[in-house]
Amino acid sequence: MKVAIYPGSFDPMTLGHFDVLKTAASIFDKVIIAVLNNTRKSCFLTIDERTKLIKGTVKDISNVEVDSFEGLTVDYAKKMSAKVIIRGLRAVSDFEYEMQLSQNNRALSSDINTVFLITKPEYNFISSSFVKEIYMMGGDIKKFVPKYVYEYLGKNKIINQRGN
Repeated sequence: MKVAIYPGSFDPMTLGHFDVLKTAASIFDKVIIAVLNNTRKSCFLTIDERTKLIKGTVKDISNVEVDSFEGLTVDYAKKMSAKVIIRGLRAVSDFEYEMQLSQNNRALSSDINTVFLITKPEYNFISSSFVKEIYMMGGDIKKFVPKYVYEYLGKNKIINQRGN
């Protein structure tokens, strides 16, 4: 079975993330969305909220699992018996950072490969950072996030309540 992990903070998951995920799910037998719990980074959504939102978004994709992890991505990949790390690219500007990251991962574990998947052009400009900023300023994020994420944030006003 070909297992891949798709790691990230997903704070929040965007339509670009979801697009990359759907492509990955069509290629690999199993894709694990690995939500990074980086205790050194301040996130707008808690790890539990991010995991819940992703689970609600992907519930109809049978070969996708959602999990969270701390530490090195390659260590998590080994733990999950994954030989592939999925990374999404929106624009050429993403490539340099992602290439360096993949080369570092390869140096740490030569048996794990990185596969870059490109989002559809209509999602190239979407980033979690922009979505959070639009949301914090009271803008409508419906065009940028999956329906489940949009409904949850609309009902709960998570970011505004935390004063972030």
